[in-house]
Amino acid sequence: MITDQTSHAAHQGAANGIQQKSRQQSSSSITSITSFASESSIDDRPEWLTKDTSVQFQMTPAEQDPAIGFFYTPRTLTILGGMLLVLVYVAMTPELDDTITNVKIGLLAAVGVFCVFGMLQFRDSLLLRPHPALWRVVLSLGVVYQLFLVFLLFQNKHDARAFFKYVDPSLGVPLPEKSYGDACELTWDNVVGQVFDEFVLAHALGWFCKALILRDYTFCWILSIMFEVMEYSLSHQLNNFDECWWDHWILDVLVCNWLGLYLGMKTCEYFEMKQYSWQGLAEIPTLKGKMKRTMAQFTPKSWTKFEWDSTKSFKSYCTVIFILTMFLICELNAFYLKTLLFIPPAHSLNVIRIFGYFMFGIPGVREAYQYFHDVNCKRIGPQAWLLIGSIATEVLIIFKFGQGEFPNAAPASVIYFWTVFLTLLTVYPIYQFYLLPKFQDKSNAKAKQQ
Repeated sequence: MITDQTSHAAHQGAANGIQQKSRQQSSSSITSITSFASESSIDDRPEWLTKDTSVQFQMTPAEQDPAIGFFYTPRTLTILGGMLLVLVYVAMTPELDDTITNVKIGLLAAVGVFCVFGMLQFRDSLLLRPHPALWRVVLSLGVVYQLFLVFLLFQNKHDARAFFKYVDPSLGVPLPEKSYGDACELTWDNVVGQVFDEFVLAHALGWFCKALILRDYTFCWILSIMFEVMEYSLSHQLNNFDECWWDHWILDVLVCNWLGLYLGMKTCEYFEMKQYSWQGLAEIPTLKGKMKRTMAQFTPKSWTKFEWDSTKSFKSYCTVIFILTMFLICELNAFYLKTLLFIPPAHSLNVIRIFGYFMFGIPGVREAYQYFHDVNCKRIGPQAWLLIGSIATEVLIIFKFGQGEFPNAAPASVIYFWTVFLTLLTVYPIYQFYLLPKFQDKSNAKAKQQ
C-alpha cells in the first residue's frame, strides 16, 4: 500500500514536473516569438512591402496628417449616395431627341460609374502619390480600354471605320499619304521644314515621358535607336516611315530624342537624390511651407532606381528584351492603327491614346520591374497585366484589319538584316550565360590544380 502510494506520488510528481517544464518551454517560445515579432518591425520588411504596396501596410487615417486625413478615410457609402443622386437627377430631366447624343452621354456615364466603382473597390497600385485613388481610376480606364479593344477586334475594318464616324463625323475618310523622304538634300529649307513639323515636339515630350517610365539611360538609348531601325524596316508599308537619313539620326535621335531623354533622366536623378521626409501640414508653421508640402503631394512618395542588368543573368536579359519589344510594338501600333482606322495623326483620339499609355505605363512598368526583380513578388500586378494585354490586343486588331492593306514585300536588305540581328540576339545569351561560365569554371579548376 505504501509502495503504491509512493509510486503514485512519484508518478504525479514526474507528471507535474513535465507539465511545468512544458509550460516553461511554451512560455519561452512565446517570449521568443514576441521578441522576434517586435524586432521584425515593418521597417525590416522588403521595400516592395513597406514603401510601395498599399492596403496591408499603409498607415491608418488616424496615423496620417490630420489636415489631409479626410482624403484617406474610406467614404464608399457617401460617394455611392452622391452618384445615385446624380443618376436620379438625370432620370428626372427631360429626354433628348438626338439618339447619337444620348448614346454618347450614356456610354460616358457608364464609364464614369465603372471608374467610381474601381476607385473605391480596386486594390491599390505600387504608386501612392498623389493619391492611391488616382491609380485605381487609371486601372479602371485600362480595363475600359481593353474591353473596347476586344469589341473592336470582333468587327470588320469597314464597320470599325464607320464606328469612329459616330465619335467624330470627320473621321472614316482615307488619309492622304505623306512621305518625309522626298527632299533629302541637306539644305536650310528642308531642315526648317522638318524642324517645324508637328511631330518634333511630340518626339521630345514622348522621350521625356519614356525616361520617367524606364529610368535608365542605356535602355532608353537602345529603344531610341531600335525605333529608327524599325522605321527603316517598315517604310515599305507606311510612307511616313520613309525619312531622310539626317531626319532619322540627327533630328530624331541626336536632337529630339536626346533632349527629351536628357531632361527625363535629370528628373529621375533629382527624385533619386531627393531626401524624402513627409511632414504633416499641421506641423508646418508657415503658409509658404504648407503650400510647398501641398505641391509635394503630387511628387513620388519614394523613388526606386531601376537597374535592369541585362548582362548579369539570363532572366534579366529576357526581361529587357521583352519590355523593349513591348515598347517598340506599342509605338508601332499607333502608326498602324491610325492608318488602318483612318484617324489623322493630330486627332484628339491619337493624343488620348498616347496620354493613356503614359498613365498606364507608369504603374505598369513599375509592377513589371517588381515582378521580374523581386523574388518575393509571386504574381504580376494588374496594371502590368492590362498593359501587356492591351498592346497584344492592338496587334491582333492590326493583323486582322491589315489583311490586303500592305501588298509591298519587304526588301531583301531588311530580311537579311533581321536574320543576322535575331541570330546574334539568340547566340549572345547562349555564349554569355552558358558557354562563358562553363569555360571560366574549367579555367578556375585548372588554376587550383596547378
